[in-house]
Amino acid sequence: MTTKDDDLESSSAPLLDHLIELRSRLIRALIGFFVAFLICFFFARELFNLLVIPFQWATEWAGLDPKSVDLIYTAPQEFFFTQIKLGMFGGMVLAFPLIANQVYKFVAPGLYKNERAAFLPFLIASPILFLMGAALVYFFFTPMVMWFFLSMQQVGPDQEIQISLLPRVSEYLSLIMTLIFAFGLVFQLPVVTTLMARVGMVTAAGLADKRKYMIVAAFVVAAVITPPDPVSQIGLALPTILLYEVSIWIARRLERKRELERIAREKAEAASSEV
Repeated sequence: MTTKDDDLESSSAPLLDHLIELRSRLIRALIGFFVAFLICFFFARELFNLLVIPFQWATEWAGLDPKSVDLIYTAPQEFFFTQIKLGMFGGMVLAFPLIANQVYKFVAPGLYKNERAAFLPFLIASPILFLMGAALVYFFFTPMVMWFFLSMQQVGPDQEIQISLLPRVSEYLSLIMTLIFAFGLVFQLPVVTTLMARVGMVTAAGLADKRKYMIVAAFVVAAVITPPDPVSQIGLALPTILLYEVSIWIARRLERKRELERIAREKAEAASSEV
């Protein structure tokens, strides 16, 4: 009876240690996010003005005065909650390296040395690819989308009815956040497929065979998560298809490398057996 109780205590102790470590990692991640949120909320107006710059570029493309850009809010609390949302969005982006580091430190002790060495590059590549997608949204697709919407205006003395675009601050921020998250997640496609190929869940041949389904899925997903305009939908679908092709190329390289390692290992074993 004593032996059974001792076994139960010894098996529960490591679990308790893991739960305590998980709690400490979560607390550190939450503290980091809260500090980043406070910083971004303090500079929320400056950050929002920074996000309006692509809108100003779009007005220049439409032949309008960029200083004439006006955004409105129709409820007293709307701009305040918009700043809170912007603070949370910026805080998550700013605190992501700390959060990812805490996740890695919690998972790393359970991995082999070669698994940690293989996992670390993806941990570095993931935020870089997300920032690349966000930069593409900021410098290209947001101005293109806003230019498309501005082209629907009816302004000028020759127009009987004046129809001007006056976006609400909350809706404009939601548009920017939706595009950034959509493109940021799409740019994670090479990371996800490479990890799956490394553990043998997918192959380059299997990915290539499903190419036609992926093309259809890319346009369907783009139509669902982007605004209802052809510019943003096509703009999201095309990078998705391109990144899928990059994933196939990476999977082929991994398979070729794995095959070369297998051949080298077999030659080494054959040489050692002859000796």
